[in-house]
Amino acid sequence: MPTLSRRHLLAGTAGLLAAPAVLRAQERVVNVYSSRHYDTDRALYDGFTAVSGVRIRLIEGEADALIERIRNEGANSPADVLVTVDAARLVRAAEMNLLQPVRSPVLEARVPAHLRDPDGLWFGLSVRARILMVAADWTPPKPIERYEDIADPAFRNTILTRTSNHPYNISLAGSILHYNGADGLEAWARGVVANLARPPQGGDTPQILAVAAGQGRIAIANTYYLARLLRSTNPREREAAQRIRAIFPNQGDRGTHVNISGAGVVRTAPNREAAVGFIEYLTSVRAQEMFANGNNEYPVVADEVNVVPEVAAWGRWKQDRLNAATYAKLGPQALMIMQRAGWL
Repeated sequence: MPTLSRRHLLAGTAGLLAAPAVLRAQERVVNVYSSRHYDTDRALYDGFTAVSGVRIRLIEGEADALIERIRNEGANSPADVLVTVDAARLVRAAEMNLLQPVRSPVLEARVPAHLRDPDGLWFGLSVRARILMVAADWTPPKPIERYEDIADPAFRNTILTRTSNHPYNISLAGSILHYNGADGLEAWARGVVANLARPPQGGDTPQILAVAAGQGRIAIANTYYLARLLRSTNPREREAAQRIRAIFPNQGDRGTHVNISGAGVVRTAPNREAAVGFIEYLTSVRAQEMFANGNNEYPVVADEVNVVPEVAAWGRWKQDRLNAATYAKLGPQALMIMQRAGWL
């Protein structure tokens, strides 16, 4: 059976980890606690086993429940790796002292600095941009180029969005808080509330479909939801998605806000070396292609991996390089400000 080495090489054409050298006998398994519920993730795990000989033992659940489980299990936790979506959850796990620092030349070379913890406690694996999606046949009363623009009174009765307490909106608001300060965020949030076409409700997909149906003009949503509709086997969903135009905000200044799914090695991991190797594998070209194709996400190694055609059609765009840990830590304050502004 092949084994895994910490001296990984990313195989150039196949994008898989090179054959390993030495792995302690007890490290033939990695216990992964994951809140990602995508079929392609299982193929990722099978791919890791194929190149390393290390089995994945998977525990799935909601992110908050998994974090609490690791905390309750304490020193006896079998968890090696926590995989979850949203930087704020990774930051919370780190602040609870559930993750350990990792120094990996592979991860530091392949994961951009703004998509990983400064101390190596977690690493981004895929990127989801939170953008503005507008009716393609609509001519806005004013240009929409920045997140800040949609707070203008010219956009009364146009905006559709989730509730303020969803992690995607909290992270976006945390970034706006960083750049514009508390007063700036509150003014923006009050403007958004004043411009709502209906009370905040539902997920990102219903916002997009409501814009297509004429119930609003602007949806705040993650890119992969629109790509999923464009690739749907349901012709009505595809037709609705084709009525949407994607706007990547703030291209003239800081760039479009991005969130991540990511992973960290649990502080008490019984199989640490294999756990680090597993996260390194998830940044390989093959694994990154599976992230990109499986959930229509953007890879963290963007220059090496092709995204699905529907995503590629939006072209290249500028990411906000604010470190995910920064906006995540500002999340609680940002939520308080949003709710004070009436964004419920």
